[in-house]
Parts: sequence; C-alpha cells; structure tokens
Amino acid sequence: MTQEAVLDILRQALKTAVLLSAPLLLFGLVVGVITNIFQAVTQLSETTLAVVPKFAAMFLALLLFSPWMLDVITDFTIQLFENIPAAVR
Repeated sequence: MTQEAVLDILRQALKTAVLLSAPLLLFGLVVGVITNIFQAVTQLSETTLAVVPKFAAMFLALLLFSPWMLDVITDFTIQLFENIPAAVR
C-alpha cells in the first residue's frame, strides 16, 4: 500500500466525518445563537435555557438527516471494502 493510497483513504474519511457532523453542528449553532440573543435581550442567565434547546435541535437534526447520514457512511464503507484487494497488492 502506497503512501498516496493511505493519504487518499484518510482524506475520504475526514471528508465523510465532516459531512456527517455538519448538519448536527449547524443546527446546534443556529439554535445556540438564537438562544444567546434571547438571553441577552431578556437578561436571563439560566443554564438549562442554553442547553436544552440546543440538545433538542441536534436531536431533531439527527432524526431528519439520519437516512442521508446512513447512506453516506454506507457508501464510504462499501467503497473502502471494495478497495481492499487493490490495497493489498
């Protein structure tokens, strides 16, 4: 297995990890900003007000995007297993 092949697999793995985490992180980011603006305007500093909406938004994103996420990770895994014979040579 050449160094280029290993780096290509690593690049694909990192790309897949970013693709899988992006929807959850974006939902959490948007809800976090909205929650922080609400807390700043109302001067509420309740910790649960900051955490619970982010958790709920990330769970909703997981429910919405889980079929797509499963397709992405399945495609990556199939491609990885299909390339094993070429990597052994």
